[in-house]
Amino acid sequence: MRDLRLSEVYRLIEPGPVVLLTTAHKGRPNIMTMSWHMMVDFEPPLIACIVSGRDHSFAALRATKECVIAIPAAELAEKVVAIGNCSGREVDKFKAFGLTPKEAERVSAPLIVECFANIECRVVDTRLVNKYGLFVLEGLKAWIYPAMKDAKTIHHQGFGRFVVDGEKIELKSTMP
Repeated sequence: MRDLRLSEVYRLIEPGPVVLLTTAHKGRPNIMTMSWHMMVDFEPPLIACIVSGRDHSFAALRATKECVIAIPAAELAEKVVAIGNCSGREVDKFKAFGLTPKEAERVSAPLIVECFANIECRVVDTRLVNKYGLFVLEGLKAWIYPAMKDAKTIHHQGFGRFVVDGEKIELKSTMP
């Protein structure tokens, strides 16, 4: 065993796939890359996510209280990283990265056509936003692209390193 810097602990417990979060504020859609999120409940789906006050999407999410979580396949990895390396304050990310916005059914934020799944969400809890940037979202409508049902996702390990989903295994579950 050797010491691990505490600043690197997040690399060990990263909670899930890297996703794209879309917002629309004052007529302008935006996309941000996000890897700090987790499931909180199942029915309805509640998702907690961290959006820093430094992110352009923070103000939009706080003002509109709605967004879309779009889940990209590994084939979009380079675009996903590039989206995360620039700000929506200066860049129209849909145009810059050749992504197609699609009108959502329940929120004003757009779906992303190139992603294999999209979840329309509204903010239901902001009690930890000021302290941690933590928003709790409720999934209102979910979309899946059937042709990409076995898409592999990417998972951030920090410092530009990612893991792509690997082999799937199925084990018996007794949970309902």
